[in-house]
Amino acid sequence: MSNTVSDAGRVELSGLDELWFQVAGTLCNLTCTHCFISCSPHNDSFGFLSLESVEAALAESVGRGVREYYFTGGEPFLNPELVPMLELALGYGPATVLTNATVLKDEWLERLRAAEERGPYSLEFRVSIDGPDAATNDPIRGSGTFERAMRGVELLVRHGVLPIITMTRTWPDGDDQRVLGRFREVLARHGCDRPRLKVLPRLLIGAEAERTCGYGETDRVSARMMQGYDSDQLICSHSRTVTDRGVFVCPILLDEPSARLGATLEEADRSFVLDHGACVTCYQYGAICTNPSGQAFEQMVGRVEETAGDGAGDGAGEGVT
Repeated sequence: MSNTVSDAGRVELSGLDELWFQVAGTLCNLTCTHCFISCSPHNDSFGFLSLESVEAALAESVGRGVREYYFTGGEPFLNPELVPMLELALGYGPATVLTNATVLKDEWLERLRAAEERGPYSLEFRVSIDGPDAATNDPIRGSGTFERAMRGVELLVRHGVLPIITMTRTWPDGDDQRVLGRFREVLARHGCDRPRLKVLPRLLIGAEAERTCGYGETDRVSARMMQGYDSDQLICSHSRTVTDRGVFVCPILLDEPSARLGATLEEADRSFVLDHGACVTCYQYGAICTNPSGQAFEQMVGRVEETAGDGAGDGAGEGVT
């Protein structure tokens, strides 16, 4: 497979359905060994978004047809203005916040629950826990993080929230059912008796590239691979990410200069060349960042089976249960 930019696939922005806010930049209270943008307490390459900048982007998003909003980091709750940001966003559409659940407070959840009940839109919480026990999770996310995250899950449940639990597959593929079954049992003991589980593929960039390996030079999405492919499965065809350094094509490629598409949503309304290794993982598995339905998962499984052996890399699979 050629790895030149001229031979790479290209994706048009078919419509701006989802808007992401990198509200905490790359600052996080944890230092996970698989983080694709190497977030940590000391990484300030991207900074906090202000409430004013989020408000301006929300207002601009209306005319561009955005229907859903995502808030991520780093750890979003490190931004002291996150709660009013989410309260504001719920006046525009459904919102999802991606968190490690280790710094949650009752007062925040009380305000957010009230904001959700005042309006017609839902607020989702996606909680990152990389295994059903400390032995699996803590070597990746840090000592004691499993118990802290589970306390966060308990807090969410007490406030009437049914979180989506996301985990990056760092175990052998054949262990999926054992790991997910164990996770359901553990979550039930912590009050989450109707768990929603989402398994994510590893992205071989950032800290994960140092932990294991990075993408090879031929791990690229070619123009030939895009022939007949449903580009709507790629987040870059219907989403953009607002950061304190401008608008990026997606929340994964923040370390890639070419992924910055402009200072505004209008400037970012253009096509993107899929000439990065991580684009291969999205091509194979799709729906990595968003909250896919069960039907979307079934479509994704079929697509992975079809593209396996096409020379498009070997990232881990994704599923929702």
